[in-house]
Amino acid sequence: MRIPYRKEADRLNDSNITFGNPLMQFKQWFEEALRCPEVYEANAMTLSTVSKSGRPSSRLVLLKGLDDRGFHFFTNSMSQKGQDISNNSHVSLLFYWEPLKRQVRVDGTADLLGNNETEQYFHSRPKNSQISAYVSQQSKPLASDDVLLRAYDEATEKFKDVPNVPKPKSWVGYAVKPDRMEFWQGQTSRLHDRILFFKPDDEKPISEFSKPGEDGWYFERLAP
Repeated sequence: MRIPYRKEADRLNDSNITFGNPLMQFKQWFEEALRCPEVYEANAMTLSTVSKSGRPSSRLVLLKGLDDRGFHFFTNSMSQKGQDISNNSHVSLLFYWEPLKRQVRVDGTADLLGNNETEQYFHSRPKNSQISAYVSQQSKPLASDDVLLRAYDEATEKFKDVPNVPKPKSWVGYAVKPDRMEFWQGQTSRLHDRILFFKPDDEKPISEFSKPGEDGWYFERLAP
């Protein structure tokens, strides 16, 4: 299978990299994805973590906020991803917007959001979603589906007269603070655009091709 991507006239280069800070560049691309009717969930992102033994795993989660602290998502800290993050806070996110032939990879560290902020978001969710989070011990084995459905029905009855369901202690939020972000744009020629923003360190030092961005960031073009 081989499909056409973008045209040569639509290359990503220094002249159309609008921002020297990748968070601002991301916001521009994200807003374009939100406006694209063919992109169903622009905020869907693959979260990759590594277990204590070094086993990687990936799953889709939803971006629920973005600020100077990074990319926000919420989950159960007792889940596989929560346990992985508690042992190794280095994670990777990947956004892929197929109709736009664009993807953004975000590498960084995940830090817990404050409990008040997490609780505020939890109670902004539909009540049935709150109940689902209340009864689900995420990633734990179940005897059968009936066990979960029965717990859901019992909790629905228990909280029928209250507006909000108590937030489980294990339900938390994370902010992924990036130190590397790569913007990829597909080209029909397969000479794809790859622009890497990075904060210099021992693993990724400044090269002769690196250009200064903003707020301590540098960027450079990578071979596809």
